Amino acid sequence: MAEGVHIEIVSPERLTLSDDVRSVTVPGAEGYFTVLGEHAPLMSVLKPGFITVTDLQNVAHVYYVRGGFADVAPTGLTILAEEARPIAEFNRTEI
Repeated sequence: MAEGVHIEIVSPERLTLSDDVRSVTVPGAEGYFTVLGEHAPLMSVLKPGFITVTDLQNVAHVYYVRGGFADVAPTGLTILAEEARPIAEFNRTEI
């Protein structure tokens, strides 16, 4: 999929997202990075933060993650998070 990437965001509680998207910006331990189609393989530790997923219609969707790992492979991006949920479910008082 040259123009996009397949993403799965998984936490112990649920599969938060599984979709083909244009790009994903991820809070890596060394800083934020963006994954596009045909990205080189990469594995990174995640820091708590927000993942921005831009869908194929160029609409951005934001998800909160609390730690975990990001694995970029030829098949797509897999986020294995300690906790993951859409921004609409994020509560600032929990920080």
